[in-house]
Amino acid sequence: MSSAIYPSLKGKRVVITGGGSGIGAGLTAGFARQGAEVIFLDIADEDSKALEAELSGSAIPPVYKRCDLMDLDSIKAVFAEIGDVDVLVNNAGNDDRHSLGDVTGAYWDERINVNLRHMLFCTQAVAPGMAKRGGGAVINFGSISWHLGLEDLVLYETAKAGIEGMTRALARELGPDDIRVTCVVPGNVKTKRQEKWYTPEGEAEIVKAQCLKGRIVPDNVASLVLFLASDDASLCTGHEYWIDAGWR
Repeated sequence: MSSAIYPSLKGKRVVITGGGSGIGAGLTAGFARQGAEVIFLDIADEDSKALEAELSGSAIPPVYKRCDLMDLDSIKAVFAEIGDVDVLVNNAGNDDRHSLGDVTGAYWDERINVNLRHMLFCTQAVAPGMAKRGGGAVINFGSISWHLGLEDLVLYETAKAGIEGMTRALARELGPDDIRVTCVVPGNVKTKRQEKWYTPEGEAEIVKAQCLKGRIVPDNVASLVLFLASDDASLCTGHEYWIDAGWR
């Protein structure tokens, strides 16, 4: 698949959370191809170091920084070390399955923290620097799951629904500083992690329900994110942008 090159992304400082594997690795590689300065945050050391090595030949090699996004002090420290940024991609999340009966107060806090809270605090960390640089882009990751009401994901879906509301609120608040805030809503994306949840038969059922019969892969998602991060999307903010092959 040939991909667009956005001149406005060249040299931009981009931070991607959860950028070491799956969709996040596709995002890291995609921004590196644009000539951006990419810093990706993760706790999956093995995958992240392997990706860093794989992309070491890029014009500006991406840099992996270990950061536990559940720890607000770690978020503050890593963004203070990085400095001002132009683009933040809030990609990190965890879709472990659970039923209503599994939920405790501690599990509620853990699921909301891993899927929602860090997005706000990462945005809080970068917003002043973006304003100083004349604007920027924050791209949050939602999910098709709560729109479909998928099973065994009540806390994940609660968090992902909240992300869409948070996106609209932040777009309004940060708009005067020319900071755009959008939300990408992927359908089912073919990654190693998703293979854990779906049998080949289940995957075939998803494809059957899509209007388009191709399998979504991380590069497809990255193409949408790159557009939203670029100056070509200079008046896109406060909304969700879907890439689900027409599943919903």
